[in-house]
Amino acid sequence: MIRVAPNIGDNRVIPTESLNLKTLTNKRVLLGVSAGIAAYKTPDLVRKLTELGAEVQVIMSRNSEQFVAPLALQAVSGHAVHNYAMTAESESGMGHIDLARWADIVLIAPATANIIARLCQGNADELLTTVCVATEAPIAVAPAMNQQMWQNHATLSNIDLLTQRQIHVLGPDSGEQACGEVGPGRMLQPAEIAQRVAELFTSTALTGRRIMLTAGPTWEAIDPVRGITNHSSGMMGYALAQAAAEAGAQVTLISGPTSLTKPERVTSVDVVSACDMHNAVMERIAEQDIFIGVAAVADYRPVDSADQKIKKNADEMTITMVKNPDILADVANLEHAPFCVGFAAETHDVVDYARGKLERKKLDLIAANHVGGSETGFGVPDNAISLISRDRVLDLPKQSKHALARRLIIEIADSYQKKNEKQT
Repeated sequence: MIRVAPNIGDNRVIPTESLNLKTLTNKRVLLGVSAGIAAYKTPDLVRKLTELGAEVQVIMSRNSEQFVAPLALQAVSGHAVHNYAMTAESESGMGHIDLARWADIVLIAPATANIIARLCQGNADELLTTVCVATEAPIAVAPAMNQQMWQNHATLSNIDLLTQRQIHVLGPDSGEQACGEVGPGRMLQPAEIAQRVAELFTSTALTGRRIMLTAGPTWEAIDPVRGITNHSSGMMGYALAQAAAEAGAQVTLISGPTSLTKPERVTSVDVVSACDMHNAVMERIAEQDIFIGVAAVADYRPVDSADQKIKKNADEMTITMVKNPDILADVANLEHAPFCVGFAAETHDVVDYARGKLERKKLDLIAANHVGGSETGFGVPDNAISLISRDRVLDLPKQSKHALARRLIIEIADSYQKKNEKQT
């Protein structure tokens, strides 16, 4: 009996001319080549990826050079090929981290039973597996192995585990294999792999769209050394900015004070206070299609900020506060307002408070999350969100903020398109 691993999609061979081709324009594909006979197809795979607009770099795993020449991959990719070793020269600049951050997606093709097992174990025993552990980009594998190896219970269990971890499994195909046997386990054709990779991005939904996001905390000065702020790290906003850029959007990020590295291919504007952020947003909002207010903006600020450090002379000190402008409401109430998405960070009754904010501020969507705990919210790598519109609540379970950001961008793009269709 032949078992097909779940969630791997339709594995039919589709002629290239029948594909509804999507593009990979400005996408960065890091191709990992493992040691399988199907590696001889990888120069053609690189060509197919670049024809769709991708920039491709290649990492070759141990022994893969026995099946395909590095020079061939260098010629078609236009980049020097990285081999399995982490050399002293490359790692003096933390080469594996640079590659992990460079990639919009890591694609392993062919993916042998061995490399699949090592991914499941979280091994970091050569450059390719180390990059997979270090990257926050999505990972896709295109299995290629003997049909009996594919049907082995250990392999199928590993495939199940990869899909649970949100690693995309592309194929395999079924048919005659290099060993002469017939069955499932053949790598998909390069044209189909390239198309499947393109379909993992939402570029057709957001290509050319202009998106502005706010992120991080604000700082309301009391004096030159003290201020009022909050625990927001900016991680969720920065992850959304990166995901929107990956989806083809022109992104402007208005950021309060954070220690985070700015996302690539994003126009960044640094601000400090809520008033600074309000001014930066309103100066640029007219040209935006979508606005996502992720920043944890201070509700109030001191009426006066001292020019010099306040000395600890009195037993008590009174600070008079005044309300800050409401950035999200001001944007949503513009005559020609963009599609508006808000965030609601609450400690209790999360969905009810968020729904009230959605209606009160006339938003299109609001993402509500629970803060104050140790597992999700401010300053931690994971989050869980309820995405609320006027007619539904979509619960997105706890996952990394980068994975959650990509899912949110898909949902935002879908809602934006549906609203536009209704208005036309």
